[in-house]
Amino acid sequence: TIKSGVREDKNMKFVGALLTILATASAFAPATFTTQNNGVVTKVEHVSSLKMSATQSEPLLATTELPEKLYFEKEKEFPKVLGGMKIGLRKLVVITGASSGLGRKCASVLAKTGRYFVVMAVRDKEKAKQVAQEEGMPDGSYTVMKLELGNLQSVRDFVANLKAFKSARPLTHLICNAAVYRPKDPNPAWTDDGFEMSMGVNHLGHFLLVNLLLDDMSKAKGARCCIVGSITGNTNTVGGGLVYPQADLGNLSGLEEGMKNPIAMADGKPFFGAKAYKDAKVCNMMTVSQLHERYHESSGITFSSMYPGCIAETALFREKRPWFRKAFPWFMKYVTGGYVSEQEAGERLAQVIDDPICAKSGVYWSWNGGAKTVGRWDESGKPKGAGGSGGEIFENEQSDAVRDRIVAQRMWDASVKAVGLTEKDMYKGK
Repeated sequence: TIKSGVREDKNMKFVGALLTILATASAFAPATFTTQNNGVVTKVEHVSSLKMSATQSEPLLATTELPEKLYFEKEKEFPKVLGGMKIGLRKLVVITGASSGLGRKCASVLAKTGRYFVVMAVRDKEKAKQVAQEEGMPDGSYTVMKLELGNLQSVRDFVANLKAFKSARPLTHLICNAAVYRPKDPNPAWTDDGFEMSMGVNHLGHFLLVNLLLDDMSKAKGARCCIVGSITGNTNTVGGGLVYPQADLGNLSGLEEGMKNPIAMADGKPFFGAKAYKDAKVCNMMTVSQLHERYHESSGITFSSMYPGCIAETALFREKRPWFRKAFPWFMKYVTGGYVSEQEAGERLAQVIDDPICAKSGVYWSWNGGAKTVGRWDESGKPKGAGGSGGEIFENEQSDAVRDRIVAQRMWDASVKAVGLTEKDMYKGK
């Protein structure tokens, strides 16, 4: 038990140092080398000299092919129709990144309530169909639609296809969950539109998606839009304040200059993969604040963000080295107390959409202390206060930087310009 503020501060600094060592070692240790062959970037995992079985080493020998272009016009999905008949009287919810991790579990939870029809907005449709079967999502409770957030035309195509599918029925809920995390990349990867991948997918793709759907959602009763946040973007937390690098949008020079290749960071500074993810999460949370300020009163839509806890086994860490993926869950369970399973995290995200207590707009939701301190073990044998498993939902406080209204307004204006939103695209009120 922590008995004093001094001891708590020392413990937090110690844990922060350990987290930084883990993150930095994983980010900078030589894990991949990159080659190009006929326009395809191939990343080959470095094989450790440690002895391991053939089964253990097999994933390290695999290659991942990343096409230089993420979305082609010929991939445009033929619009589905008559969706209104399938939806029936259920609420219609779109979930981005619904084929893995947090999005997958949230989609499953909502579909199984019988009160929601889920649109799984994903890059890989076949994978999503398989996931839905593995999760046991009831037949007729979902559909799968193509969405590549790394291509702005794909976002617009998705919106057009969604409107064709649902016909006159408005969209009730939107969950912006999909994310990429590339902390060990020495050089930036780029979206089809020339944005650095983390900012392009995590923030700008979702920014365009939300704005294109606002008018439609304003016609639904009790509509909610949730953009998943993170403690890594909040410097008033253990993970965001004590683990290097900290999120910092700086003077926004990179974003205000268009954020196009070769500009890789919102602050205009040299590329840093771990910071790019954190900066994008700051933009996500600022976007929620701006949506609330600009449109809640006129649209009636509830805008919120949330931190689900540290899902240490999520595919978000697929770019990390194997040793990190094994050590990190243990560390979060038994040292920081911030660990939460994918299932519980999915239930938390579903709660923000479904629970009447979450009808308040402009809120950043958290559980079990919100990870502002390391966990404190109690009689139950579980750590309390670190944002991990258990605990009740509450309205958390974001960092001063995230709540900076002036910077948020500038971020909004720069993002509108970057994604090409026109006066016709923007929500104008009922």
